[in-house]
Amino acid sequence: MTANGMKKSVLVTGATGGTGFAIARRFAREGYDVFIGSRRGADATAAAQKITDHYGVFAKGYETKIGDEENVKAIFADIRAMGYLLDTLVLNAANLGIGQVSLDVDIKDFMEVYHTNIGWNFMMSREAARQMKEKGKGAIVFITSNSALRVTENRCAYCSSKSAILAMSKSFAVDWGKYGIRSNCVLPGMIKTERWQSNVNNTKYCLPNYTPIHDIAEFEDIANAAWYLGSDQSRNTTGAELAVDGGMLAQLTPNINRTLWED
Repeated sequence: MTANGMKKSVLVTGATGGTGFAIARRFAREGYDVFIGSRRGADATAAAQKITDHYGVFAKGYETKIGDEENVKAIFADIRAMGYLLDTLVLNAANLGIGQVSLDVDIKDFMEVYHTNIGWNFMMSREAARQMKEKGKGAIVFITSNSALRVTENRCAYCSSKSAILAMSKSFAVDWGKYGIRSNCVLPGMIKTERWQSNVNNTKYCLPNYTPIHDIAEFEDIANAAWYLGSDQSRNTTGAELAVDGGMLAQLTPNINRTLWED
């Protein structure tokens, strides 16, 4: 399919599966042409083809190289060369920094989380904003985490970087608002991933599942929030956060004296 520069466009990182792919699908369903980023270029291309086949929009995949500014510039140069000035950027990819015990973690591993979640996301946002400035509007959406506000054990780099993203997003909202560029964050809690579905390490029964509404998010719940913040549906919303965590952040302690899931 030939790209059409008159159509709205979105770039979603970490979008070959799970939450990211659901976000890409949500925008495609609304008629957006879709660009997909992934560390695995072949997977990004395959995901883009699925989007085109199912929704009939133009889609293209890109290999993203974390920390490589020239790679970031090349992606946006290619988007421009096809006749687009990006409308929406959704930053879903993240370094999860799992199992980094604070007293023992190698500082290089710690900083790798920041290189991805802060440095690389900054570079992606800046290049997107340069295109959005030209057209006088645009939206940046960060998929952060409720861990930005309530931390979990042995995740110092991840949780603190997610918290830093909240401030970075607000900075973009203030710095770039005069160009019509909005910047907002989605804060998911637990999501029904394959790991959750398979109950790996008793995942279904960890505390973040015990939400006030007795349920956790589907991929589509996060995608709907990203769509709202990334589209004109939220034209007067910027510098804000939207929690999609079943009310987990609202409660002091979870109520675990109940049956959680039917096996």
